[in-house]
Amino acid sequence: MANLPRQDDSLESSSEGNSSKDNHPSLDPRHNGPRTTSSESIKAVAIYEVVKGIGALLGALALWSWHTDLEHWLITATASWQQVFGQLLAPQVDSAVRIAQMASKNWSVFLLLIFAYASLRFVEAYGLWQDKTWAYWFGVLGYGIFIPIELYYLIVSPFDWFKLAILVSNIIIVIVVYRNMKRKGLI
Repeated sequence: MANLPRQDDSLESSSEGNSSKDNHPSLDPRHNGPRTTSSESIKAVAIYEVVKGIGALLGALALWSWHTDLEHWLITATASWQQVFGQLLAPQVDSAVRIAQMASKNWSVFLLLIFAYASLRFVEAYGLWQDKTWAYWFGVLGYGIFIPIELYYLIVSPFDWFKLAILVSNIIIVIVVYRNMKRKGLI
């Protein structure tokens, strides 16, 4: 422990030829001032956004590949799901089937909507990863606006663990982004 520097030791003394500017605490990389990189929790949210964007693109690829024979594929996929998982997530599967049936009729419009959604996810992920102020606001507002709606549907419809998980994950994301905004002095 004798080799550890004392807290008041500077990186290099000015007697070694460095200017006082080199020893300024705000230029010291070990200084605990405002950070210019995003925190690990914000990076986790950014990764989550990338995963959602990739999932949307995979959905767009499936729609584009199977839009001509989607009805047959949906029947086969639904039967396989029920055979393997039973009634697990049955309301979500039924909802996805209804949306896919609508998408097969207007597949080009749905592809554009999916690409727009994926682009938003990727832009938000980039902004959060790069610690951009606009991305924090986008994240808080984008997730926060759906919390009352999700809460309403959780209350008025039969209980659903999937809806509860979505609500809880959105609340956690809003809290994480909000706390980082406070840390950065944005609010």
